[in-house]
Amino acid sequence: MGVKRRAWLVAVSVVATVVTVTGAGPDVGAAGFRGGVVPEADLSHHGHVSLWSQQLSVRFESENHGPSALADATVRLAFSVSLAAGQSLPPNCVRGGDRVVLCRTGPLRAVGRSPETVLDLKAAGRPVEAVVEIDTAWNGGASDPNPENHRHRVLAPATGDPYVF
Repeated sequence: MGVKRRAWLVAVSVVATVVTVTGAGPDVGAAGFRGGVVPEADLSHHGHVSLWSQQLSVRFESENHGPSALADATVRLAFSVSLAAGQSLPPNCVRGGDRVVLCRTGPLRAVGRSPETVLDLKAAGRPVEAVVEIDTAWNGGASDPNPENHRHRVLAPATGDPYVF
């Protein structure tokens, strides 16, 4: 893991811990937000997964259906197969283990969409299929009235075809 990515991951973890432990200031209510009101943001992820030989490709966008904007969110992609070591990832993504990749969306305005994230990965072996689980790992503490549209489980046989989520 590169120094910049490790520093980014540590910084996000520290900020999340500090806000959780200390609160955001003197007006913070029991829920951890000013005035005790938790923002609401309906986050969804859509894209496709394909597998051919060792090549595992995931392309996705995140969308905030609102009503509140999000300063940032983190998408967790968990793979049923181990990923080969030493692969390059997009600048908004870090490895979370030999089968997990975490990607930040960046700011998402209400009724807004993130840029597409493209992961071109190599599996550690030659799997005949792979299962990819896509979920929101962090959404800035907003409540999400519809969590099912950001949780996906995709089976991708090694056909090279895109399987949509």
